[in-house]
Amino acid sequence: MSQEFIELNLRNHIISHGYDEDNKEITEEVTADVFLPKTIAISRIKSLSDKYILTDYIGGRWIYWEYKEPYELVKKILIK
Repeated sequence: MSQEFIELNLRNHIISHGYDEDNKEITEEVTADVFLPKTIAISRIKSLSDKYILTDYIGGRWIYWEYKEPYELVKKILIK
């Protein structure tokens, strides 16, 4: 696979729709029973934690995806 994309097994995610007038984040939680493979453009990835990968989305939204792979493996792929 090209270095411009990464394939991960993703499941639950949180969509950030922005902020309300009180500066409170507006989120939508989506749950799934199983992890499914998804190919993501590396340019869309904003950060990585031990549980979530943060990506941008259409309309200025952000998505926190739960991923299955080990953190160190994903980090190694992204740092190349």
